[in-house]
Amino acid sequence: MAQYFSLATCDVVGFDLDHTLCRYNLPESARLIYNSFAQFLVKERGYDKELLTLTSEDWDFCCKGLALDLEDGTFIKLADDGTVLRASHGTKMMTPEALAKAYGKKEWKHFVSDTDMPCCSGKCYFYDNYFDLPGALLCARVVDSLTKQNRGQKTFDFWKDVVAGIQHNFKMSAFKENCGLFFPEIKRNPGKYVYRCPESVRKWLRQLKNAGKIVVLITSSHSDYCKLLCNYILGHDFADFFDIVITNALKPGFFSHFPSQRPFHTLENDEEQEELTSLDKPGWYSQGNAAHLYELLKKMTGKPEPKVVYFGDSMHSDVFPARHYSNWETVLILEELRGEEDEKPEEAEPPEKRGKYEEPKVKPLNTLSNKWGSYFIDSVSRQGNAEDSLVYTWSSKRISTYSTIAIPSLEAIAELPLDYKFTRFSSNNSKTAGYYPLVHYGLGSNIDSKIIFTEK
Repeated sequence: MAQYFSLATCDVVGFDLDHTLCRYNLPESARLIYNSFAQFLVKERGYDKELLTLTSEDWDFCCKGLALDLEDGTFIKLADDGTVLRASHGTKMMTPEALAKAYGKKEWKHFVSDTDMPCCSGKCYFYDNYFDLPGALLCARVVDSLTKQNRGQKTFDFWKDVVAGIQHNFKMSAFKENCGLFFPEIKRNPGKYVYRCPESVRKWLRQLKNAGKIVVLITSSHSDYCKLLCNYILGHDFADFFDIVITNALKPGFFSHFPSQRPFHTLENDEEQEELTSLDKPGWYSQGNAAHLYELLKKMTGKPEPKVVYFGDSMHSDVFPARHYSNWETVLILEELRGEEDEKPEEAEPPEKRGKYEEPKVKPLNTLSNKWGSYFIDSVSRQGNAEDSLVYTWSSKRISTYSTIAIPSLEAIAELPLDYKFTRFSSNNSKTAGYYPLVHYGLGSNIDSKIIFTEK
């Protein structure tokens, strides 16, 4: 494989929407998502009202890359070899002694070494993106509550209620029906929760089309929510930026399922219409599959194997399946590379109009967790060594295995020429080579920049 990657060599440029084209104001969106699920569990399923109350310190629990054992309520942080680096029961972190007793140096029981682990297998759930993370905090606090109420309860059956909360807040008709808390609040004040795309990104999207690239939007959000976001972040002419728009894509199934399992549907007034046995022309569609899309891309480019690159923020839904099943180039949007920035929501009310009560401040979800440490590396004690050794996390390994490159945002590359040559992740390069801007040891805000470690 070539050492460098360039957009100039791609025929098709695809984008996810949420947390990729559309950047969220993470502290505000995290609070909204948490409250959406907590209200459902308390009011509809009878959970403890304490779930509705949070302190600013509670948010430190949130860290991407954690796995939840759905049976015993334990959260796990994995090393790249499948061993357990840190763990908590609910929000209570396990001591090094308890960790060694429970897991030792063995692979975690749900670890799968040769491929991507399923996001939810019925036995565990992996927290992979910023929509997920408030749910991790909520589930941890549910475990705390049930353990306290039932005096050391060892097994749990709350996940079905969490899934019901997802269905309540995010079902296909929720936006239209103003169901739940999430969509009504986003509709009321989008500027509080999302950022407009800077002009550099709008100009870059036009540049892609002017260079003859086919530009595709593939999102698991439904058509009505997609329109609201795109209209706000890109403007009323947002449709002009894309040749093909696919909503309700049901990723990762969009990439992994057979065409017969996931046919495309036409759309009318944001409602799905007839099934399509194939795609014949560009336009707006719902559901579908990567195989039929690729056949259309062949026709549109006139090439037997058009080269596709896909930008997304989720390893589970975007990057892994696009690479593993479709062999597309993949660009991971990794806001951990941004660090904490002093950004303000554009249309939030001024302080004097908000009243005296201020909700607890939410730690930006892309910054370092004191409980869990870095998303990228961690330290382990080696027998016979006076000093701890630094190892890569399982999340870090997946980034370098399945991503072509990783960037903090589209804005970070929007002003580069299309023929700019990015150093790609590969077994021939260092594990940090594919990050842009290039990071040597710091890997963004998650690791102290003074840390130096050797490649394994």
